[in-house]
Amino acid sequence: MADPARAAKMADRIKVIVAKTLERGLKDPRLGFVTITDVKVTGDLQHASVFYTVYGTDEERADSAAALKSATGMLRSEVGKNITARLTPSLEFIADAIPENAKHIEALLAEAHSRDAELGSLKSTAQYAGDEDPYVKPREYAEDDEE
Repeated sequence: MADPARAAKMADRIKVIVAKTLERGLKDPRLGFVTITDVKVTGDLQHASVFYTVYGTDEERADSAAALKSATGMLRSEVGKNITARLTPSLEFIADAIPENAKHIEALLAEAHSRDAELGSLKSTAQYAGDEDPYVKPREYAEDDEE
């Protein structure tokens, strides 16, 4: 197993190489506006998972996924030329769910905010079910009573 720091460096290098190659070298018309978000390399440096997002519709996402799948060999050869490793890792492209997760989190936060506002309006008109102070207080004796 390789050093985790070395795997992290290799992942960063692969991210840069793939992004530059997509920007300059890939002439596939199916490829949309693709952003490489992250790369994870296994501990033995044999496999790299490349996470990407595509700005656009679902059809553009599917076309971009097909373009990346067909260009995997060319991208792997570019990675092999530009890294200093004995073996070139295999590449796997995975669509990143960051935008969908962000929308879901924003919806949850909006719901929490609306529930807080509803609770605040209920709180302003709320009354106690019993006494305001339900705790038993110690008796106070007058100075006259010495019992």
